[in-house]
Amino acid sequence: MSDPTPAEKPPQRILAVWKGEQEFDTGKIGGVTSRIDGHGKTGQGPVDTLLSALGTCSAMDVVGILKKQRTPATSLEVEVVGTREDASPRRLKHALMIFRISGPGIEREQALKAIELSVTKYCSVRDSLDPKIPVEWELELK
Repeated sequence: MSDPTPAEKPPQRILAVWKGEQEFDTGKIGGVTSRIDGHGKTGQGPVDTLLSALGTCSAMDVVGILKKQRTPATSLEVEVVGTREDASPRRLKHALMIFRISGPGIEREQALKAIELSVTKYCSVRDSLDPKIPVEWELELK
């Protein structure tokens, strides 16, 4: 007898509500919202939001992997540097993530392996980007 197929997850839904100019409040329907502003005055712009999603998706995985390895991080920040094409539509052409991690017992190779697993295997945001966009990373242990 074969295992039953897992139930399919419902699609994710967000609602973006225009607030004037290039400003939108967006989030899960009935949930917390964030401001996205094409001018960057009252919230992040769309590409900054994409880079934030990439950085936080990867960072969440890294935190979880280090915890499972019994060397939890006491602090972690990730700086994401996105390079865009010069011509319109100015798509993303490269991303560099700089992870700054501290925690007792965290070794460089262990942290690099956690980052690699996150970026190449677990991060759904990275996996949703065009695979031709190089995503690289660096590590600074504190």
